[in-house]
Amino acid sequence: MLDLTLLPAYLAAVAIITITPGPDAAYITAVALERGPRAGLLSATGMALGMVVHVTAAALGLAVLLRSTPVALMLVEAVGGLYLAWLATTTIRSSRKTPTAHSGTPPGRQVLRRAVLTNLLNPKTVLFFAAFLPRFTSPEQGPRWLQLLTLGLIFLVVGLLWDSTIGLCAGRLGRQLLRGPRTAMTVNVVTGTTFAVLATFLLQDALTTAVA
Repeated sequence: MLDLTLLPAYLAAVAIITITPGPDAAYITAVALERGPRAGLLSATGMALGMVVHVTAAALGLAVLLRSTPVALMLVEAVGGLYLAWLATTTIRSSRKTPTAHSGTPPGRQVLRRAVLTNLLNPKTVLFFAAFLPRFTSPEQGPRWLQLLTLGLIFLVVGLLWDSTIGLCAGRLGRQLLRGPRTAMTVNVVTGTTFAVLATFLLQDALTTAVA
């Protein structure tokens, strides 16, 4: 059970955090622009599936363990950064080979899997949940882990709805842009560059964790 007196403040905070541009939204936008609305929806779903793991980890206290193990945190960040760097490289290379719209589009399961991995390999998400969700729990409302899980699921649903909207809109825009081969190549380069920027942030976080 949740503390209903805290719920309005929590929903307001979730709304503000959700609509604030972040790595997940940037990733979904990039994929949807390149691959279309379906890929945008699949990417939003993949992010939500990754969030299930993050929410569960926060509810079970695993985030505390991750925070107290800098080496593990650094390794996850480094792997995530390298994975996004690989996506950036393959995307930019494909723009040189296949400038036509949606040529060589990966199957739905691959798009979904990439989104899940991208979300899971950003450990800052679970650390955020560990710091944010407890502020809206109350000892009088029952088991804390159940409150954390419920709050996390609310966050997940709101995020999925917003991310799906982004995916649909960006995908439809991408379909309009990809009508010309030169524009299609430009969109692929922008997508790859977005992945590269996200990779840089994760690798920088990994380096900061290692030095700290």
